[in-house]
Amino acid sequence: MIADEKYIFKQATKQKLFILIGVGLLLFVIGVFMAMNSGHHEGAEKHASEAVAKSLLASAEPVQHGEAHNAHAGAAEEHHGSPTWLKRIYTSLWQNNIFFTGIGIIGLFFIAIQYAAQAGWSAPIKRIPLAIGHWIPFAGILMLVLWFVVKGDLFHWTHSDLYVKGGEHYDKILDGKSAYFFLPLAAGSFPIFYIVRMVLFFGLWYLFFTRIKSSMLAEDIEASATHWYKSRRLSAYFLLIFAVSSSVSAWDWVMSIDPHWFSTMFGWYVFASWWVTGLATITLLVAHLKGAGYLKVVTQNHLHDLGKFVFAFSIFWTYIWFCQFMLIYYANLPEETVYFIQRMRTAPYSWIFYANIFLNFVLPFLLLMTRDAKRQVSMLKVVCPIVIIGHWFDFYNMITPGAMKLEGGVGLLEIGLALIFAGAFLFVVLNALSKLQLVAKNHPFMQESLNHHI
Repeated sequence: MIADEKYIFKQATKQKLFILIGVGLLLFVIGVFMAMNSGHHEGAEKHASEAVAKSLLASAEPVQHGEAHNAHAGAAEEHHGSPTWLKRIYTSLWQNNIFFTGIGIIGLFFIAIQYAAQAGWSAPIKRIPLAIGHWIPFAGILMLVLWFVVKGDLFHWTHSDLYVKGGEHYDKILDGKSAYFFLPLAAGSFPIFYIVRMVLFFGLWYLFFTRIKSSMLAEDIEASATHWYKSRRLSAYFLLIFAVSSSVSAWDWVMSIDPHWFSTMFGWYVFASWWVTGLATITLLVAHLKGAGYLKVVTQNHLHDLGKFVFAFSIFWTYIWFCQFMLIYYANLPEETVYFIQRMRTAPYSWIFYANIFLNFVLPFLLLMTRDAKRQVSMLKVVCPIVIIGHWFDFYNMITPGAMKLEGGVGLLEIGLALIFAGAFLFVVLNALSKLQLVAKNHPFMQESLNHHI
């Protein structure tokens, strides 16, 4: 029998999170002020760099689309949208919500994987990813509201004049893809198919989260394997749904920002980034709780397994990154290579492109290579924030170049919003954790986990 163990969400911890949010808000306000005034002080150097960048992008533009592409280029020039500073706010809001949505859903995905694999080692830590899953409804509401606010600036395909045949801005390529967004309505009208998918995905994720959570918590009251079998059955159904919804959501929420570009590996790529970030978040929370005197049944062997997950899937993300990049580089098709040229050779995205490899592969690989490193709380507290920050930049480079073109940047505005989201996310997670039994009392595999040794 596992003794009762509850996480106490202390007032001091809440104050630290409020300070984090406050600092983020202050940086955000200063960043907005700076962004609003920077547009009036552009020098010749910036204009020159933009001219070089535009020439690089122009050299990669597809020529085989002819009039359709020319129309697209004209439309892009015509649809200026909001002022640059406001577009930066919209883009950063969308990027942060996508990033933290992924962490929330990975909390549920991690639990489902453990049940489907009949894993015993993870029994003492499953309440941590369960608490992380409480972010899902907040992310869903925010996603739906944000989309209606940012759609005109981030999603070029939402402009109705792109679908008027014979019109000045008619885009044959997007017209051919219109059914994916607008079915069953006419192209350029309300994207009902797109919105239905968004609502359906979040609805299904939250439904499975509440049902699996209910079954998991019932174990604490009734010492019966019935609840474990129910959770396993629900997890199997969820994994089937997640296999489809995670890829389609990546196409909808990220890839459609660059509507003329596509990658058949993009769903895997976004999942890999979400997955390793979620693993790093779970590991970091376990390490901090362990360091604070909680999770007494968690040993170095459990930490070792979590460290191995972060280590292994950092390599997996790199494999997917390389495969997507290499196939496009080797094929050298202009309509595909323009995506990477924009990120590799133009400011401010080029340094982030290369920093991603260093933060998300080189450092985790070197720091977690040895057995002892994976078993040390102190090392995990160093590596996991590196992975989380690295993949925040990864999502930045997925989203911002397509939305901001050559006007993007990483400044106080972006950092401030990231801190606000991080503070809100941690508040929701820790508040949820304080209302749970920290370790499942009657998990059927708990004895196996207590004797876990690697």
